[in-house]
Amino acid sequence: MSAVSDKVVATSKPYLGPAAESFISRQCKAHLKVELANLSSAHLKDLAKWVELGAGLIMDPAKAVELAKKISAG
Repeated sequence: MSAVSDKVVATSKPYLGPAAESFISRQCKAHLKVELANLSSAHLKDLAKWVELGAGLIMDPAKAVELAKKISAG
């Protein structure tokens, strides 16, 4: 994985637990049409939007917003 994808997964783990990598990978493939290993800083704002929407369905929406902001900030 890239340094960017490693950081996104590490940032997501406290929120999503062991499912973080697979969740982020699915968001990248489905919405950004990019493999997690190829994630770059140029993708972060769009990824954050999709993480907020997707994670908001399975966790406290306020926590999903918090996670999205951290991802967007890089």
